[in-house]
Amino acid sequence: MKRFHVHVHVDDLARNIDFYSKMFGAAPARVESDYAKWMLDEPAVNFAISTRGHGHTGVDHLGIQVDNDADLLAMKTQAQAADLSLIDEGATTCCYARSDKHWVIDPQGLPWEHFQTLGTIPVFREEAPAGTTASTTTPEDQASACCTPKVSGKPIGIPVKSSCC
Repeated sequence: MKRFHVHVHVDDLARNIDFYSKMFGAAPARVESDYAKWMLDEPAVNFAISTRGHGHTGVDHLGIQVDNDADLLAMKTQAQAADLSLIDEGATTCCYARSDKHWVIDPQGLPWEHFQTLGTIPVFREEAPAGTTASTTTPEDQASACCTPKVSGKPIGIPVKSSCC
């Protein structure tokens, strides 16, 4: 199954949790001090809000969440075949989750995250161990750290502006 993902930055988490809970007719699946997420089946959407917008509110990024490696690889292969600007994070942590992901950036600079969630973590993001960088960490460390992404495809000169990496 593929699930549409939307991440919105908000200025008042409690007020927005109340609003979106009423709008969706459901409580969030996860709530933290700076984050909330609804995993809706109808429509199939992973809708997240956070206060990590660095002074701006509104849509941070869009995405597609997949349930398996094959779907994620198919999306990555499609992006590579189309020579889209691809930012490959691989195994990483963000948004209270451990995941495997890559990004494509649309012509307006809006990041699209393609990801598979592999598990939950108790913090928004786990940092690389002290004294290491993405190039010196082991594969096990990289699975829990925000790694340096590999970029391929047509350069568009627009950095990823999301709350994750």
